[in-house]
Amino acid sequence: MSTAPMNPGATNTGAMNTGAVNTTILGYPRIGARRELKFATEDYWAGRADADALAKTGADLRAAVWNELRDAGLDAIPSNTFSFYDQVLDTSVLVDAVPGRYRHLTGFDRYFAMARGVQDVPPLEMTKWFDTNYHYIVPELGPETRFRLADGAAAKPLAEYREAKALGFETRPVLVGPLTYLLLAKPSPDAPEGFRPLDLLDGLVDVYAEVLERLAGSGAAWVQLDEPALVADRTEEEIDALARAYTRLGRLTSRPRLMVAAYFGTIGTAALQRLSRSRVEAVALDFVAGPGNLDVLASVGGLPRKTLVAGVVDGRNVWRTDQRRARATCASLLGLVDRLVVSTSCSLLHVPIDLDAETALDPDVRGRLAFARQKVAEVIAVGRALKEDVQAPAEAPAAAGIDRAVRERLDSIGDTRRGDRGTRFTAQRDALGLPELATTTIGSFPQTPEIRRARADRRAGRITEADYERAMKDEIARVIALQEDLGLDVLVHGEPERNDMVQYFAEQLDGYAATEHGWVQSYGSRYVRPPILHSDVARPRPMTVEWATYAQSLTSRPVKGMLTGPVTMLAWSFVRDDQPLAETARQVALALRDEIADLEAAGIRIIQVDEPALRELLPLRDAERPGYLDWAVGAFRLATSGVADTTQIHTHMCYSEFGEIIGAIGALDADVTSVEAARSHMELVGDLRAAGYANGIGPGVWDIHSPRVPAAGEMEENLRRALRAVEPARLWVNPDCGLKTRGYPETEASLRNLVAAARRVREDVTG
Repeated sequence: MSTAPMNPGATNTGAMNTGAVNTTILGYPRIGARRELKFATEDYWAGRADADALAKTGADLRAAVWNELRDAGLDAIPSNTFSFYDQVLDTSVLVDAVPGRYRHLTGFDRYFAMARGVQDVPPLEMTKWFDTNYHYIVPELGPETRFRLADGAAAKPLAEYREAKALGFETRPVLVGPLTYLLLAKPSPDAPEGFRPLDLLDGLVDVYAEVLERLAGSGAAWVQLDEPALVADRTEEEIDALARAYTRLGRLTSRPRLMVAAYFGTIGTAALQRLSRSRVEAVALDFVAGPGNLDVLASVGGLPRKTLVAGVVDGRNVWRTDQRRARATCASLLGLVDRLVVSTSCSLLHVPIDLDAETALDPDVRGRLAFARQKVAEVIAVGRALKEDVQAPAEAPAAAGIDRAVRERLDSIGDTRRGDRGTRFTAQRDALGLPELATTTIGSFPQTPEIRRARADRRAGRITEADYERAMKDEIARVIALQEDLGLDVLVHGEPERNDMVQYFAEQLDGYAATEHGWVQSYGSRYVRPPILHSDVARPRPMTVEWATYAQSLTSRPVKGMLTGPVTMLAWSFVRDDQPLAETARQVALALRDEIADLEAAGIRIIQVDEPALRELLPLRDAERPGYLDWAVGAFRLATSGVADTTQIHTHMCYSEFGEIIGAIGALDADVTSVEAARSHMELVGDLRAAGYANGIGPGVWDIHSPRVPAAGEMEENLRRALRAVEPARLWVNPDCGLKTRGYPETEASLRNLVAAARRVREDVTG
């Protein structure tokens, strides 16, 4: 086996297996400090910029990151962590796993069509990347899939490695590992029963082998293969597939050194045993989310003759690293491995870029935080302390705020079960008078430039609070009138006043802090600013009642009150790590319970408590799941159980694989659950019914994450498919998700088609 030579003492060379303790990270945010990628991508989609302009923005962002990491003093710099949309989609394009319906397109048009769809071609499915809020584009594979290296020598990992090298940066290309890629994939719709994407492993590994050989020929010393699937429960067959893949890659006569990265938890013992026996030169493990990795390493006898990349700086949360603890972990590891590299626990894709931009944060909170740039410095500091054998500084973490009144109230709450489901169904049917196949939306309507401008003007002091409130009420009145014109049965106020479904509430709750520039990619050009939950949570005043009651005053049709559930409030925030999540969730739930009581008292008869992140926080190990689901369901029921039988509780979930939490969805005991279903062809509806779910269900018939306008006939087909599993009285008709990111022309056209489809099917089922 030949590999590129190593320079033991050099920095910024990609050096990994040296006698000294080196430093690296597993990935870095790609969005740009000023969200340059978002604006460039959206300009391309809107036709305001061409492909060359978009490509130049990408090149500029990559160069800026490489330069920043080199100047920071990092020993090894990753490349191919940049993406115009998603790294899993990039892998599908790399290996030519492109379904036939996109083959007539080329370049960026094909790439974005796979992610977002075009008018006549729906996109690939999208779901959450393990237990994070990042979304990936699901590969669609069938027996007919024939992997090949698309674009040959110009393929993305090679092109970006050469691009970096031409600029003077030696980098370590990063690829999604072949096992993880196949385990994340789904069979194509026409694949025969029994087909599994894993059946395609050998053909995929052949393409990876070609990539590695080409990278070696270009001078790459190392390649990182991300295999986070190894921290979940894996079957013996899957472990055998891991061994087969890395035996094949390890035996290549010309390749870079291989680093296999498993993060988001504790690697399985069998998986680590196979890697330890393989020819891979390095293994990266997460010692933040997976403290058990220390025991697993000891159980397999360490990693002799290999490099361990120790993830001791948290890549997913924003709290400062305890330098003493990180150094102690590394010191323990030095007894189990020959060579050690200090790193982040996972890619820094999941945290904001720079804490220095947050000048308005409370200094006490700010002093406890580190964003991506600061975490790079922390990695380097830990590595330097180990190299120089110096004492790490003592850092006593600041204490979180304690609210004893909140804790005493939680201790006093007893039973959180609601009344009999059948009784509630009858009471709500009589009180609301809704038709079968009732139509509604999930909550938000398009956030127009005018809405965003009003919010910015208010924040900057250019308009008064009264002016802002008047502008929001004008928008609410317009949205109510539009929904009445469209013929929707249950209306929403459109949420013009909300910047984000989590941040909006966090800004009104004690115990949270909000950032000004803390953007994190959720999917594509959709970025969020996760709030920071740092202390005990309490609700000082009502948060939504005024807006909901104003909207209800404009119409005789029911208007839903819209809230974000306790689990999602945690999942889409950076949450304090000094107490169990279950306790923090109960505090958020108590605040929501009070808000629901105020909405009900104000005459709001339908209240939606969204929990799209319920599946997202599900532990990757089966043994840990019952405990999580117990407290997650308990928090939802704590929030929602105080209402009368006539008040209808809705919840909403989207873009996750829900099969593993079917029972928990029923246990939430919401009267109506709306779910993503358009991209997955209504598969969840049948799963819910098979599991005994008996409440109302609203399977999304329109994929709002795509710019296409689905025809009424397409939505009608989805509804008829859903009716095979759900009786008409319990079936609702709605989009997959909120409409915040869509424009009004496509929204109006799609909703008219949705109402038309519901009416056609309703006429058939009611005679």
